[in-house]
Amino acid sequence: MSTIQNQSRCNSAPESGSPHTGGPLTTSIDGATNGGYGPRPELDGHLNPRKTEAPETDAPTANVAQSKPSRIPLRFVKAAAGIAIVAIFGWLPLRALFQTSSVEAVVNSRLVTLRSPIDGKISSGAGLSGDPGVVAEGTFILRVVNPRGDRVRLDDLRSQLSRLENERPSLVSKIASARAAQKDLARQAALFTEGRIRQLEARIAEIQTSIEAAAARREEATAAVERASSLIKSGSVSSVELGRLTRDQTIAQQTEIGARRRLDANQVELTAAREGTFLGDSYNDRPSSVQREEEMRQRAEGLTADVAHADAEISWLTGEIESERFQYISRSEAEIKFPVAGRIWEVMTAPGEDVRAGQPLIRLLDCSGAVVTANVTESVYNRLQLGSVAHFRPNAGGPELAGTVVNLTGSAGAAANLAINPDALSKEPYRATISVPGLNDGSNDCPVGRTGRVIFSTDSARKQ
Repeated sequence: MSTIQNQSRCNSAPESGSPHTGGPLTTSIDGATNGGYGPRPELDGHLNPRKTEAPETDAPTANVAQSKPSRIPLRFVKAAAGIAIVAIFGWLPLRALFQTSSVEAVVNSRLVTLRSPIDGKISSGAGLSGDPGVVAEGTFILRVVNPRGDRVRLDDLRSQLSRLENERPSLVSKIASARAAQKDLARQAALFTEGRIRQLEARIAEIQTSIEAAAARREEATAAVERASSLIKSGSVSSVELGRLTRDQTIAQQTEIGARRRLDANQVELTAAREGTFLGDSYNDRPSSVQREEEMRQRAEGLTADVAHADAEISWLTGEIESERFQYISRSEAEIKFPVAGRIWEVMTAPGEDVRAGQPLIRLLDCSGAVVTANVTESVYNRLQLGSVAHFRPNAGGPELAGTVVNLTGSAGAAANLAINPDALSKEPYRATISVPGLNDGSNDCPVGRTGRVIFSTDSARKQ
């Protein structure tokens, strides 16, 4: 019943002079059709559902009713995108606020100072006029020449070497002459020894003959004495004759004994001569030819020793001259080369300039030892320890590089042989040095001076 009443009330409302019908209120707002006083047909159709039954006049109202539900998902998408943008751009600053990170950070590297090893003048320099980039270790860069280098010792050693080399041929010639004289004297000594042996052999033969003759006379004298002894009893031989015969027997015996003694002496001389020793009353145990031959042999040996000594001294002088020449070259000329792979940071000389030993010439960046210098707030600094894990994020883009805290200097102005002084980071007074192996990957880039941000791992800091 109530439903029927509501429907009748709704149906009768337009007819009772409702604002939605009749009079000037039924015209459109722009007045195109109803004089500018009534609502638009679309709005009228939407407010009066009964008019939607007319297929010709209520078509726009039906399209609006159909498009209204399709706008709801689009509104949800726009709202979600707005919320996401707000979350992203709000979370990034918020996360940076809560992260343990540095205020400033710059890629740094230690400096290598090349000094002049000698006094001299810069004669040439390769790559001093421009930045050659990262240069490999051992690359020549400049040369220092000292034309007034001390070469007195080198000249003295060369003089000694020349003297010995000039004396050596003379010593060799004297050795040859002494050996020739020794050979001739040895031949003479051999001839003398041979003749002396033959002489002694002949003398021994003569003595043996004398011994035989003396033995024959002794036998004859012995027979005469025996015969006279047998006849003296008969008175045929006088006692005087017997005495004479006895004396002749004794003389014959002694003559034979003396000949045998001489034979023994000559046998001794012959044996000594065959052994190279000569015995006699008028000469030494060795003849003069043998003695002179021995003198020549000793002289030749002495000269040979002198030649060997000269050769050894020549060899020593050659080595000393080579060493002194190398030292002279090192004192008079020096080539400056890159001790490490790096890049020229500062040139403090120019070709033609006179320099002193120890004077700085060039400063190089040791690109194999790049580190990151960062300054942090006091609260962050107090949370860091040596060995804390950190990550370097370059401002120029690129991957995040892992590193380790290797030095904490705080607010102290600790001396550091770095290209960029840590005091240059002035926003905060607390400083830390981070070793980042990824900066030393062997590439041809030496990113000293590049800025970034260091993010410290709080978990690792607590564990430390």
